[in-house]
Amino acid sequence: MIIELCAEQRRQPKLLIVDDQPLIIRMLHQIFQADYEVFIATTGEEALDFCQKNIPDLVLLDVVMPGMNGYEVCRTLKQQVLTENVPIIFVTGHSDPTEEEEGLAAGAVDFISKSASPQVIKARVKTHITLKQQTDLLRVLTRRDSLTGIANRRHFDETLAAEWRRCAREMKPLSLIMIDIDFFKRFNDFYGHQAGDACLRQVAACIGAGFTRSHDLAARYGGEEFVCVLPDTSLEGAQSKALLLLKTVQALNIIHEKSDIEGRVVTISLGVASTIPRAENVPSDLIRLADRMLYSAKEAGRSIVKSKEL
Repeated sequence: MIIELCAEQRRQPKLLIVDDQPLIIRMLHQIFQADYEVFIATTGEEALDFCQKNIPDLVLLDVVMPGMNGYEVCRTLKQQVLTENVPIIFVTGHSDPTEEEEGLAAGAVDFISKSASPQVIKARVKTHITLKQQTDLLRVLTRRDSLTGIANRRHFDETLAAEWRRCAREMKPLSLIMIDIDFFKRFNDFYGHQAGDACLRQVAACIGAGFTRSHDLAARYGGEEFVCVLPDTSLEGAQSKALLLLKTVQALNIIHEKSDIEGRVVTISLGVASTIPRAENVPSDLIRLADRMLYSAKEAGRSIVKSKEL
């Protein structure tokens, strides 16, 4: 894990410049091109679209632009799960204290004058990039399960709450997959806890590898249970993903002589629940339904998928 984190820190940070003035864009690009991977957007809409596909490490944002102004862009980025922790610095030609107050209230971390020297601009950006890298490192350490390396229960709880709010605002579906390793107590008792831990790590890696979208999340829920959050995913899409996970875990061919499942290898049971979040429901309702579906899968003989819409 340390090696991966260090490699992440060594890469060039991604810097997004959002401004409609070619002169300012050229000036900022010249300042940062040697030390950062620099991207350009000339409107607020372009900036938001870019951030959904390629999350920057810091945004340099103009206040006055055609269409969406900088404050609107800043507020929108801070309301979205993917970009809520990205530092935003306003680069402005004005020095009005009221503007600064509004920008900080919108979620910006700093204000820089367009007339400031390149050395000052560079130093201020470097400070906030360094703070973000340190914060990201701490966030990874506090949100990762120490045994399996995937997200822990705390990270799952935070992600589900945030995605529930976003999907409710945008009226989009949100799905959960609850996963349990079949007859895991028997596995532990027969092969020993070290083998059990190795099994958990293999299954967790397999589950984690099954999710390639940046806003999906696979987490250890507790013991031999795992949970997956799939935003913008219908019940049908989540069912397809669950069936794929079932097959890929079985294909690991981890021998389990004490299993009642044909083939005597480690298998999983899965419960799927989906909904478009509404005011009358809360995230725990979706968890309870997914858990009920998991129980139903285990009652039906294990190594199958059960699903239902909330």
